[in-house]
Amino acid sequence: MSESKASVTWQENKAFMGVSPSGHEVQIDADKEKGASPMELILLGLGGCASYDVVSILQKSRQEVQDVRCELTAKRAETVPAVYTDIHMHFVVTGQNIKDKQVEKAVNLSAEKYCSASRMLAQGGVNITHDFEVIAG
Repeated sequence: MSESKASVTWQENKAFMGVSPSGHEVQIDADKEKGASPMELILLGLGGCASYDVVSILQKSRQEVQDVRCELTAKRAETVPAVYTDIHMHFVVTGQNIKDKQVEKAVNLSAEKYCSASRMLAQGGVNITHDFEVIAG
């Protein structure tokens, strides 16, 4: 099992500076004035994790990918803790001669096997769904 270390330091009001295990700084702000909120960062982390998988799998299957965008729509519980209850990920894949079957396979492999963020959230009870569209580039 590997270990990661990160830090979050209070700046002012509801603003914090996060430092990732790789040393990158991320502005966090619950008021969303100076940065993304903690829950927004969870959504972005999920989208980034899944998008990385989809791009990687499509490239390995020799698809001519030009762009991948993951649009996330999330619902949160009405009561505290206001956790995400449902997240839908819509992948928009642009490229030349992209095969729908390959995109479907990549999205499913990410969701079911490779995306650590997706697996962790799903194990925590979040209903995660996905779909995709292919655009000729």
